[in-house]
Amino acid sequence: MAGTTVADGGLVERAFELAAERIGVEPGTAEHEAKLQYVRDTMGESKISVFRHLFGTEEMAQRANSAFEDAYGELVDGGLIAPVPGARRTIEKLRADGRTVVLTTGFARVTQDAILDALGWQGLADLTLCPADAGGRGRPHPDMVLAAFLRTGAADDVRDVVVAGDTAYDMLCGRRSGAGTVAGVLTGAHDRATLTGHGATHVIESIADLPSLLPESA
Repeated sequence: MAGTTVADGGLVERAFELAAERIGVEPGTAEHEAKLQYVRDTMGESKISVFRHLFGTEEMAQRANSAFEDAYGELVDGGLIAPVPGARRTIEKLRADGRTVVLTTGFARVTQDAILDALGWQGLADLTLCPADAGGRGRPHPDMVLAAFLRTGAADDVRDVVVAGDTAYDMLCGRRSGAGTVAGVLTGAHDRATLTGHGATHVIESIADLPSLLPESA
């Protein structure tokens, strides 16, 4: 969602900085910068997985994740997110054309719902999924794509699934799931070379360009 259908203006980094400070990582230190760089490098990954890597113990990871969720929610409530231009229209067009749309995220459910509520997007897609909805593993594992495939029953073959995202982990997730089309978008974290290097079958400027990439549905 963030970077693909939702323009959050770098709120992931801002929320991490707030969360890190709240659990004792001093801003401006080498430790803080190294952790922030890891967050940048792993955009798209399940946030709890990121915090497990950064903080070592499950207790600290859960504390960091809760602090991040609180901070991100505060920023969302402050009106600091907006749809990527054309995103809502794209979702509505895809559904009107008979396609099934699933929004996935590396955020926890509480954060995903805060975003959907802030944008008025509850019910916009056919299904929304976070890592916990797919057994706990987020990107780059293929689990959320496969959960969408299984839960919706919208495709007879996983090769008919289309995955779109703005990060290298989105591309890896799509390829590992067996999706036939894995489209990188240039509105978020990673550039064309990174997206292509991690398996994108197509790279488009924005999610608004996705419908024109796809064949007409039967």
